[in-house]
Amino acid sequence: MTLKIAVDPDSGTAPYEQLRTQISERARSGALPVGYKLPTVRGFAEELGLAANTVAKAYRALEADGVIETRGRNGTFVAAAGDAAERHAATAAREYAEQARRLGTSRARALELAQDAVRAVYEG
Repeated sequence: MTLKIAVDPDSGTAPYEQLRTQISERARSGALPVGYKLPTVRGFAEELGLAANTVAKAYRALEADGVIETRGRNGTFVAAAGDAAERHAATAAREYAEQARRLGTSRARALELAQDAVRAVYEG
């Protein structure tokens, strides 16, 4: 299996974010199976024509999201991300709800604000 990633420097989206998004989507869809070994940061950067720091930044974000895991010198692998990603999303949602309540926002208004934010992110 080859990892076909395309980074468009003219897209208006940062290259690390394009890389993060594509790997995340493929991992979550199953196109990249759990346990798939990703290329090294330097090797992938060279292959894509990017700076190593750009690939490293994408890998750090993916690891923080629970999509990939680094196993020291053994490499970086696709993790069983579904559960971790949902836990992160649920935690973020709970933190938002708690903060909205502390600020005195009504339940209905908090839901409206959350829906507006989700719409803005997903529909761009």
